[in-house]
Amino acid sequence: MSTTFSDLGLEAFLVEGILALDIKNPTSIQQKAIPVLLNQKEDVVALAKTGTGKTAAFGLPLLQHIDIKNNTIQAVILAPTRELGQQIFKNLTDFAAKKPAISIVSICGGIPIKPQIERLKQDTHIIVATPGRLIDLIQREAIDIKNASYLVLDEADEMISVLKEGLDTIVAELPKARRTFLFTATMPGTIKQMVQNYLSKHVVHIEADMETLGHQGIDHQYVVVKAIEKLEVLMHFLNTKEGQRGIIFCKTKAAVNKLAKKLAINKFSSGALHGSLSQGIRDRIMGQFREGHINILIATDLAARGIDVKEISYVVQYHLPDTYDAYVHRSGRTARAGAKGLSLSIIQEEEIADIPDLEKELSITFSKMVKVDALAIEENNTILWARKIFKTKPNTAISGDLKTAIKTVFHHLTKDELIEKLMANQVQQSNILATKTSTPKKKKKQ
Repeated sequence: MSTTFSDLGLEAFLVEGILALDIKNPTSIQQKAIPVLLNQKEDVVALAKTGTGKTAAFGLPLLQHIDIKNNTIQAVILAPTRELGQQIFKNLTDFAAKKPAISIVSICGGIPIKPQIERLKQDTHIIVATPGRLIDLIQREAIDIKNASYLVLDEADEMISVLKEGLDTIVAELPKARRTFLFTATMPGTIKQMVQNYLSKHVVHIEADMETLGHQGIDHQYVVVKAIEKLEVLMHFLNTKEGQRGIIFCKTKAAVNKLAKKLAINKFSSGALHGSLSQGIRDRIMGQFREGHINILIATDLAARGIDVKEISYVVQYHLPDTYDAYVHRSGRTARAGAKGLSLSIIQEEEIADIPDLEKELSITFSKMVKVDALAIEENNTILWARKIFKTKPNTAISGDLKTAIKTVFHHLTKDELIEKLMANQVQQSNILATKTSTPKKKKKQ
């Protein structure tokens, strides 16, 4: 018999709230963490892969612990990015829908601080914050967390650089008697040091099926390409996934912008996401992605945190990440909530040696995708060309006389004949261009 949320000791208002979200059975990390966070007094370190329901694992017990008669801030939740902070805020608000007296506030960066200062003058029980914005509010003496009983560090392995200088400032404002819950998908040495520095000596460690759960349902594949082929192979792959949602990961903001521009030129339904964009733009892009108005996100690792969209069919590593942990977080964007997904790495010859290392370190298996041949690429390029023509807006500046002259040239052709000739011309031009780029230039005589 399967475990229910009621079995874990949650009060009726939370069970009703989570069932209203069509979440019927707790995940492994929720089954293990919720009773501990509800009934014990120790600090907790929870290790669970991305997409396993960590927000509910700490969020539901926190909501149950809140005393609505106490109008001070009782819980502080830190998240590495604005997107993740907003996602946690939304989840907690949804979980507590049956008890609106619980006051939850998001104080993430990237948006004006003055409205947040005004909001904090009202009764507040839980804050969800990015570290930088919280420190700013502390220094302005605009927030009081001196009575908080709980500190949550979510996705702690992604907050190392952000927290390196600021966590001392935040912790100094908190009471020593608080409980701290640290949730992470990986456990590098820096996290172990954080546990030693900021958590009590008596810590409960929870781990949820780390060997399999984080990669369950993910098909890990790689394809080997030459540098000049990379974009065309990617676009061919994207055309095979038309109508499905996916995320493409690049190493740098510049690479994200460059790839986004190339995909836009080829009329792919896509948007870019990285830390240098304004919060308004990031919110708009994420809204378009969640609502299905765009199907592809091109993102950096950190910007993609907090993208909790269940129907992501694939992720693409356009550049391999620098760390094993980053690969875990990237691939974990797909195959969420029991679904299946594909993680495709587009690599060059010199990167093949990285694949066995990933397999060994992460206990996963890659299969090699056969690279599409030149004919398939040429056909795909022709489809892209046709799509560009279809989506081109008529030019009203062209004179009526010129339009008439052009129509006279084509007037005796049927629609099908015109399309045939246009395709033949496009393929011919593509072949000429391919020949020019592949033929080595002759050296001039000295």
